[in-house]
Amino acid sequence: MILHKRILTSAVFFGIVFSPYTQAQNTRFTKVAPGVWKCVIGNPDKPDLYSAAGIKPAGEGLTRLGDAEIPLREEDIKADVLNGKTLLSFPLMRGEQIFGFGLNFRTVHQRGRILNLHVDHYGGTDNGRTHAPVPFYVSDRGYGVFINSSRYLTVYAGTGVRKDSPEAPGERDRNTDKRWTSRPYSDAVEVVIPAEGAEIYLFSGPTPMEAVRRFNLFSGGGCLPPRWGLGFTQRVPTLYTSRQAEEEADLFGEKGFPLDFIGLEPGWQSRAYPCTLEWDSTRFPDPAGFVKRMKEKGVHVNLWTNPYISSHSPAYNKILPYTGTHTVWGGVVPDLTLPDARRIISDQLERSQINIGISGYKIDECDGYDYWLWPDAAKFPSGTSAEQMRQTYGLMLQDLTTHLYRQQNMRTYGLVRASNGGGASFPYVIYNDYYSHEDFITALINSGFCGVLWTPEVRSSKTSEEWLRRMQTVIFSPMAMINAWSSGTKPWSFPEVEKEVRDIALLRMQLLPYFYTEFARYHFDGIPPFRGMNLEPGFTMKAKSELRSGSLEDNPYSEAILKEIKDQYMAGEYLLVAPLFTGQTSREVVLPKGRWYDFYSGEYAGDGEVIKVAPGPEKIPVFVKDGAIIPMMPPALHAPAPGEKFDLEIRHYGKKSGAYKLYDDDGETFDYEKGEYSWRTITVTADKKGKLTGTLSKAEKSKPDNVGKVTWRFMSQ
Repeated sequence: MILHKRILTSAVFFGIVFSPYTQAQNTRFTKVAPGVWKCVIGNPDKPDLYSAAGIKPAGEGLTRLGDAEIPLREEDIKADVLNGKTLLSFPLMRGEQIFGFGLNFRTVHQRGRILNLHVDHYGGTDNGRTHAPVPFYVSDRGYGVFINSSRYLTVYAGTGVRKDSPEAPGERDRNTDKRWTSRPYSDAVEVVIPAEGAEIYLFSGPTPMEAVRRFNLFSGGGCLPPRWGLGFTQRVPTLYTSRQAEEEADLFGEKGFPLDFIGLEPGWQSRAYPCTLEWDSTRFPDPAGFVKRMKEKGVHVNLWTNPYISSHSPAYNKILPYTGTHTVWGGVVPDLTLPDARRIISDQLERSQINIGISGYKIDECDGYDYWLWPDAAKFPSGTSAEQMRQTYGLMLQDLTTHLYRQQNMRTYGLVRASNGGGASFPYVIYNDYYSHEDFITALINSGFCGVLWTPEVRSSKTSEEWLRRMQTVIFSPMAMINAWSSGTKPWSFPEVEKEVRDIALLRMQLLPYFYTEFARYHFDGIPPFRGMNLEPGFTMKAKSELRSGSLEDNPYSEAILKEIKDQYMAGEYLLVAPLFTGQTSREVVLPKGRWYDFYSGEYAGDGEVIKVAPGPEKIPVFVKDGAIIPMMPPALHAPAPGEKFDLEIRHYGKKSGAYKLYDDDGETFDYEKGEYSWRTITVTADKKGKLTGTLSKAEKSKPDNVGKVTWRFMSQ
């Protein structure tokens, strides 16, 4: 007896009823914002990702982006609830590629992959266990899908083949049919959620970039760091004292290297692993005086911590009733879903650190590793499952600390080991202990698909060549950082490339007006400041088949895959960055359609083609769009302070006229949320003879105006 599709839904054998299929759930979507559609399946549980993050959509930005039709047909989206699980299916067309599903390090194309989205340290394999396993994907057809669930999601991204699929592939005889494949064509993204419901969001395009922008804006809009956060940072060795940290800050100035904030590692606390959240009185006898002296040098202070509380902490007895059943390194784990637990931790941070001027945090070990983090068997007093706590803990820690700085009307910028969907507005950059330079760039690309920030930090290097190449890439990233907690390295640790490292660090400072504006666009318009080429208009890469593992003769289960572009990316609107890695003297660069120019010389580079470059060790290849306008300031050792004017050198590339809106505010407070900011239009026009001239609009009355003298540099004339 054959059960044909859904015609026969149950059978009775020996009095037992078996249901091979479930009743399909209603997948009717409701518009909740311009171009954003929501569907509730079954009975979703809390906390979900959005409620854990506590975000509110950036309504003004979504309105500016404009409305759009629902991007998928409701009838093509399937949902079932069975045995306590929610099963979802979304359609895929032939030739369609998808991107996202969190902070992956080795793959950009996600079609054909199976992922278990699980907050964890990154272990070297793109299997879904990563620092930010965001359940969002975007299609090259111009739409996005977000599943607002804090459970461990299993994703079959175009791998399963349903027999009721309209394009179900027929069977083939491997013995005689050369077209036989171990991976038949699949036309669906299928997701398993271990809960009896979930919220689904669809984000319209019509382009992939617009879908990503809507996701970022609906997630609160991107973060806007303080100006100093985009400068240069050095994290010092674990047991540094206040005297050593001050001496290191002085040495940066003496050697002409920029420095905006120093990061203290575990030794600032009286005990760590677990933490007291209190200063060590021997290494830091006068914390308030130390912080004050550092600020007088123009250097902010950032503190490392993890959230596991030592019995020696002044907060221990208060927090103990609000902690889980398991410990981490002997420290108790606060249940941050409880207001009382948040208040106790907040009071300790505020009293001991924020009130004396600490500028931010590095929140470590809130991601994994399974052997030391609480197990899924743990229980928490709120009743929140250990699984959901794992998926949302990084979000809640970011929310807690960001709220503290908001109360002080001070912006912060820090580091975190775990995030998730809904975390776009938090001023935190993800980092980890994995140290592959090439994979760091792939992660930077993937961060732009999922609403998080990532830094390809520099720690140590085996050679001066590697040191320089790593420094070049970290400069073109959300946080320009050396993390010397273990190695003790300094920017000048390799004397043979000290000048080149200084030059690239100062270039970061010159680009602050540009990067600050690009982060403002992230905040107000949802445009990721660092992103992959697949979000760039005019970028096309002809499919190139490559074997997944060996040849078909060696391995009959090998499959052809499409070539990924995972070693070049966009830094803001105009800069295409194409890193070189250790041992490389040249590389290919894929230029999108349109004329592109060399950043350093202004010379024409190509148009919609693959070029080969060999810039020498002192330069990282960077290319600029035709008509691009890059606002730069003089090289400086510190970012401009509030109220400090800075001169502008405005560069123009190519032959086309162009326009760019330069963002300005006080650089440090949340007053921009009250309208205390300005957009000044930079315009470059060409006359009939092709001569270029530039203008900068005047600052509005009573609006921020930090621009001093303006000079123009037409790079391609």
